[in-house]
Amino acid sequence: MQYDFSSQRALVGGSTQGIGRAVAEELAQQGATITLLARDEARLRGVAAALPTPAGQVHDYLVADFSQPALLAQRLSAYLAMHAVSFDILINNTGGPAGGPILEASVDAFREAFEQHLVCNHLLAQALVPAMRERGYGRIINIISTSVKQPLPGLGVSNTIRGAVANWAKTLATELGPYGITVNNVLPGATVTQRHTSLIEKKVASTGQSVAEVEAGMLQLIPAKRFAQAQEVATAVVFLASKAAAYITGINVPVDGGRTGNL
Repeated sequence: MQYDFSSQRALVGGSTQGIGRAVAEELAQQGATITLLARDEARLRGVAAALPTPAGQVHDYLVADFSQPALLAQRLSAYLAMHAVSFDILINNTGGPAGGPILEASVDAFREAFEQHLVCNHLLAQALVPAMRERGYGRIINIISTSVKQPLPGLGVSNTIRGAVANWAKTLATELGPYGITVNNVLPGATVTQRHTSLIEKKVASTGQSVAEVEAGMLQLIPAKRFAQAQEVATAVVFLASKAAAYITGINVPVDGGRTGNL
């Protein structure tokens, strides 16, 4: 489906690879002006140069590390002041916490994940929502995980923090609904990304199984019997970012091939 984002600007987190990059590419293809947000300037520069420009957009990027929330807020504030722009769409997305049993996780692992995910999402929303509220329009979409509906084995820290982000988003959706701003969560299942590959490699190392055996075990749990492509997750994100989704807010949208075992 085609949407018209030609008058809109989107800030897309974690956008040098995987789902974040796919979202940036799809929004750009449909006319949005993109500001990429990630920590690797060389990769940001390359992705920005490669984004589609069907409406003559001039895309740019912002260098910031989600492990340093205060610096992220400072750099975004400076960017907004320097460029005198506002954003219609905020895509909150960053790499997930390392895997492992929850009881083995250090307190610092929870603290760091909380800052990288919930705190950074909150700082970005605080910076962008005032302009959205003034216009009476905005879209905030958080890329989280199906673990907010059903915790995933071996991802103790991630399960915990993703749930916190989902509840933050639901609370925010309730507060911002009267201003024409929607807040939704997209929950990718097993998607072919760098993180997906690293989780498989870790399981191979810990179990002695082959990559093929690990993948076969994962696929047994997915009714669609395949892994998602990042572009398929991006399609759901772009719909929620569109004007067509104006009456959808405060929900979790799994994109998981039917894996999640509850409604």
